[in-house]
Amino acid sequence: MKRLREEVEKNREMENEVDPLFLNRWSPRAMTGEKIDKEELMSLFEAARWAPSSYNNQSWRFVYAERDSEYWEDYLDLLVDANRRWAKEGSVLIVILSKTTFDYNDEYSRTHSFDTGAAWENLALEGARRGLVVHGMQGFDYEKAKEVVDAPEEFEVEAMAVVGVRGNKEELPEDLKESEEPNTRKPVEEIAREGKL
Repeated sequence: MKRLREEVEKNREMENEVDPLFLNRWSPRAMTGEKIDKEELMSLFEAARWAPSSYNNQSWRFVYAERDSEYWEDYLDLLVDANRRWAKEGSVLIVILSKTTFDYNDEYSRTHSFDTGAAWENLALEGARRGLVVHGMQGFDYEKAKEVVDAPEEFEVEAMAVVGVRGNKEELPEDLKESEEPNTRKPVEEIAREGKL
């Protein structure tokens, strides 16, 4: 069986047996600013590609800007200051969108966000498996993001994410250093119940 990373073992404890990959995935902020190679980036999207979806619609879209590309500053400018100050050291910024309609009949897809969330989790888990930082964010300008990526009307912006090479937490702003560790979760009995909520 794979092992829990040291920092994870100190902060997280599973109640029921699962693969350590799930506990090893968390959202650090400290990154080095190094580029990641295209092959590694495409592997994250490959993992996302295999998520389940209603009618196999595959509603997810990941539109990205690599560090030092012509798009980087536009993507960085979407972030609120609290996220921008650490995410600027990332390798890639991603705008995550979902297509709100089915391809086969153009009708509304009630589960478009749910399906896109499954794809995002695949991406995040693959990044964690590779030891990368993969940190999702809601702190950004959603309307401006839709303009920046030139998204058609039937697409909804769901979130942004930053991917990067893990850095030293001592390089973070002072107020973020203390929280740079894996957090815990609610107990299973609080999130799963039989019969009624």
